[in-house]
Amino acid sequence: MSQALEGIRVIDFTHDQAGPSCTQMLAWLGADVIKIERPPHGDRARRLWATPDDPADSYFFLLLNSNKRSIVVDLKTVEGKDIARRLVREADVVAENLGPGVMERLGLGYEAVKVLNPRAVYASVKGFGSYGPYSAYKCFEPVAQATSGAMSVTGEAGGPPLLNGSGPESDPGQVHADPAGRQAARAHRQPLGDRRLCRPDPLRRRRLERRGLPHHSAR
Repeated sequence: MSQALEGIRVIDFTHDQAGPSCTQMLAWLGADVIKIERPPHGDRARRLWATPDDPADSYFFLLLNSNKRSIVVDLKTVEGKDIARRLVREADVVAENLGPGVMERLGLGYEAVKVLNPRAVYASVKGFGSYGPYSAYKCFEPVAQATSGAMSVTGEAGGPPLLNGSGPESDPGQVHADPAGRQAARAHRQPLGDRRLCRPDPLRRRRLERRGLPHHSAR
């Protein structure tokens, strides 16, 4: 039986948590996901909480990267950038969650990808969104939970706030995968124009959810 996203190719520049959870969901739905990892050891999540005598990939990495193919590419070299551009030209979806401005400096931002491959859907995860006073800052799980206010409702009575172990704030992948997959599938049937850019704002999404307000993550 064919899968929903069979025939869709995803070039995955994501790492750690928020981005890989998105691309893994696309892989579960049948997309061919090619994960781009940095040298020399690949995604740093592979060695998260690992010990020197244990060469195996971490459970954290395996949890978020099943059903993918991987290739190590040094995007800081001319050869590496050429490889990345060739992969992008064949993509239906390009996904990334690198620091603000990194993909642009590598020549792989949305505007550059739009020239290389006008039909590709570009999925970009940034902790503080793509605009606003904090958009230039990096964001990881503890920062996301603290700035969204989630930590203010955890912890023992009379004690300080505590980090939530479930990680809902910095992981918009579940919301992100839906528009990226839908738009990639639609791109095979009709032009999408500028609606090919998906940019979820994890903290805005979390604040709206707590207030019971609707939100969306694609345009």
